[in-house]
Amino acid sequence: MNLLFRIIFACLFGLVGLLIGREISLAIHWPEETSRLELNAIPALGLLVGIVLSPFIARGFERAVSAVEENVARRNPAEAWSAALGLIAGLVVAFLIRDIFSSFALMPRVGPMISFVTNVLVTLFCAYFGMRLGLRQRLSWWSRGAAYSSEAAPKLLDTSVIVDGRVLEIAESGFLDGRLMVPKFVLRELQLIADSADPVKRSRGRRGLEVLNKLREVSKGLEISEFDAPERDVDGKLISLGRTLGAQILTNDYNLNRVAKVQGVAVLNINELANALKPVVLPGEEMFVKVVKDGKEPNQGVGYLDDGTMIVVENGKRVMGEDSEVVVTSVLQTAAGRMIFARLKR
Repeated sequence: MNLLFRIIFACLFGLVGLLIGREISLAIHWPEETSRLELNAIPALGLLVGIVLSPFIARGFERAVSAVEENVARRNPAEAWSAALGLIAGLVVAFLIRDIFSSFALMPRVGPMISFVTNVLVTLFCAYFGMRLGLRQRLSWWSRGAAYSSEAAPKLLDTSVIVDGRVLEIAESGFLDGRLMVPKFVLRELQLIADSADPVKRSRGRRGLEVLNKLREVSKGLEISEFDAPERDVDGKLISLGRTLGAQILTNDYNLNRVAKVQGVAVLNINELANALKPVVLPGEEMFVKVVKDGKEPNQGVGYLDDGTMIVVENGKRVMGEDSEVVVTSVLQTAAGRMIFARLKR
C-alpha cells in the first residue's frame, strides 16, 4: 500500500514538474536555431525534480494524516462528528462568499495571484472557524443529552490530582467509570511546572507527565480536550468546562472543591475518598504506634499509622522512638483528614 501510494505521488508531482517546466520553456525566447532536444530539456528537468521531491512530500503528507488520525482517535464519536459537521458548514460558507473577492482578479498583473491567495485564506479561515464552532456548540448539546442517558458523566482531571498520582491507582482498580478528560490548558500548566527552574516543582511536573502516560495505557478513555473557556485562571476554566459538559471535576484542591460546588459543578475529591477509606477507629480501642516526634503540648508525642493518619499520644514523649501500645481517647475529623488522640496503656 505504501509503495503504491509513493508511486502515485511520484507520477503526480512528476507531471506537475513537467507542466511547470513546459510553462517556463514557453516563456523563454529561444533562438530560432534551437533544437527540439534543447526545448524539451527544461520540462524534462521539471519532471525529474518532481519525481525526486515526491518521496519527501509523500512522507510529510503521511505524517500530517497520521497526526489528524491520532487526534480524531482520541476523541469520542460525538466530538468527531461535531468537528466534521462544523468543517463542512465552514467550507459551504467559504464557497458562497468567494464571489465577494472575485474583483481582485481584475487588478493588473498581480490580480490573479492576489485573488488565489485571498480565496485560500478565506477557505482555511471558514473551515477552521466552522470546525471549532461546531465542536464547541454541538459538543455541549451532546453532553447535556448524555446527562439524561445511562452514560456516566466524564471526569475532568485538574493539575493537582495528576501531580498527586493516586488517580492512577484508582483507575487501575476500576472504580472510575466514564471518560477521563484532560483539557489542553491543564496540560499547558503541567508542562510549565515540569519546565520550572525550581527543582521541586520540576520534579512534581515530570511526575505528573509520567502519571498521564501511564493513565493513557490503563484507561482507554483518556482524552485531551481542545475545549477552552474565557476565564483567565485554570480553576475558572475547569468549572466553566464542567458546567458546559455536565462533567465531574476530579481534584484534591480544597479551594477548587468548594468553589465548584457553590457553582453547581460536581466534584470528586481524592482526599475525601482517602479519608472515607481509612479504617474506623473508636474511643477505647487499642493499637500499637511508634512515636516519632514531639507534640505541641508538653510531654506529647506524635506518631502515624500506615495510611498517614496522625496520632497524638498523651505523655508519649518518654517513649520516643519505641513501638508502644496506646488506647484511643477521641477522634477528630477535619477537612484536612482524621486526627486520633490516645494515651499510653501502661
